[in-house]
Formats: sequence, C-alpha cells, structure tokens
Amino acid sequence: MLTHFNEDGRAKMVDISDKQTSVRTAVARTSVEMSEQVYNAIRQQKIKKGDVLSVAQVAGIMAAKQTSSLIPMCHPIPISGVNITFEWETEVDKTVKLIIQTEVKTIGSTGVEMEALTAASITALTIYDMCKAVDKSMTIGATFLVEKSGGKSGDYKRNPNA
Repeated sequence: MLTHFNEDGRAKMVDISDKQTSVRTAVARTSVEMSEQVYNAIRQQKIKKGDVLSVAQVAGIMAAKQTSSLIPMCHPIPISGVNITFEWETEVDKTVKLIIQTEVKTIGSTGVEMEALTAASITALTIYDMCKAVDKSMTIGATFLVEKSGGKSGDYKRNPNA
C-alpha cells in the first residue's frame, strides 16, 4: 500500500504520531572501485585535499543528519549514533575496491534506512570528489540496505547472495 498519497492522489508526508517508539537501526553498504594509483595516494596521505577517509567519514555523518532536508518525505529524526567503517579489497585486475558500511541508530517512531543509505552515498561521493584529480575513472558501486531492526515491519536482513 502506498502511504505517501492523500485522498486527492497528491504527495503527503506520512503521519507517524501513532507509531510506537522503539530502538531502530539500519546498516547500508556501498563501494568505490579505484586504480592502484588512487589507493596508494589515499593510503600514503598524498591527496592534496586532505585525509580522504576522515573527511569522507565526517561527510557521511553530516549527510545522515541532513537526510530529511534532502529527501522530501523523510521525517527529521533524532539520530542516536552513526558509525562508518571502511574495508579494502583487491580485485583480480589490480583495481582496488573500498567497501563503505554505515550504521545509523535512533530511538523513535520511524526507521533510519534512508539515513544509512544517504550516509553511504555521500561518503562515496566525497571520496570520488577528493580523488578525482588523480583518476576520474573511479566507479561508485551498488548502494543497498544490508539490514534494519525495530519498528512495526520488524527486522530485515538482506540475502547475502542478492
């Protein structure tokens, strides 16, 4: 059922005032695939714009906090915590993939899936922005919800084979 439409078929923000407050968590993931040259520049702190992972991490946290300003039907919510982690993978063709995982938590009446996805996306875009002078061929990978907990719809865990 589509809940973001009023009786006239026009967009509306869903009323969550009757929803139960609960602890809600969401984990999202994305990636940035890059050349060895970019990887080495990041690891050796040779990117002129600064410490890439630290800046991207702060950008992702700020994005999670601003999600309702970016996505029209998102409710502004009090975020309890945001954590962003990075993991490096080397591909067969010598490219390197940076896996970005975000976790967002709140105690509230609506979930934080959009906040986790926004944080992942902005973290990846920040990495691209900071490193594009070295190599513009970086690729931002699929962005997806890994899992979520809390709320009326219950828990969700993505099939790892999906």
